[in-house]
Amino acid sequence: MKVAALIPARLNSTRLPKKLIQDLGGKSVIQRTYLSTLKTGVFDEVWVVTDSDEIEIQIKELGGKVFRSQQEHESGSDRIAEALPVVNADVVVNVQGDEPFQDKKTLESLIQLFDDPDVQMASVKTEINSEEADNPNVVKVISDFEYNAIYFSRAKIPFNREGKEGVKYWKHLGIYAYRKETLKRFSAAPKSELEEIEMLEQLRAFDLGIKIKMVETSFQPIAIDTEEDLEKARNRFLLK
Repeated sequence: MKVAALIPARLNSTRLPKKLIQDLGGKSVIQRTYLSTLKTGVFDEVWVVTDSDEIEIQIKELGGKVFRSQQEHESGSDRIAEALPVVNADVVVNVQGDEPFQDKKTLESLIQLFDDPDVQMASVKTEINSEEADNPNVVKVISDFEYNAIYFSRAKIPFNREGKEGVKYWKHLGIYAYRKETLKRFSAAPKSELEEIEMLEQLRAFDLGIKIKMVETSFQPIAIDTEEDLEKARNRFLLK
């Protein structure tokens, strides 16, 4: 089974302008993400899929593979789907371009799920406390006893009506893995109503009847959306 990492890398960003080309220890955020992904050694191919000349130049400086997207995309999964014709892989992993620290063990666990031929799509969750679950910018997930996702939401789920002790909350980490044909099907489908309401691309899979198998991790990545996030990443990089 061949596995490729595809890193969607859109230049424009809202809360932190051009965040992917901000400096992180002498290289840009997107360069760090690419190198960290490559260093895990779990992928047969690593590609950056971008709409930007600047990002293309930076990745090619590292000897990396770049696919230039020609269309406008609202989600990373739709962006990487455009690159599928040039990718030689059975399973494609969408690695977020703004997460410069990748964890080999987590990625290996994610990929191993596809040893089961019934698994078509998979993602990652990590346990969080109740206070973090209150944050609508933190996407929560609940799953069944077989680790299939039941729902993703920006709301705090499950809702603890009786204030019970020991309720667990799970944060969804935005790493997606697809069989190649499943990603093609996902990207060809229109945005679903739930996807529009929550602004979460993974909810489209539910309308298509695609189960999302979840894997648990204790790894806590840093997703860079704000100047504060960038400072956290810089501090972690200095501690490495």
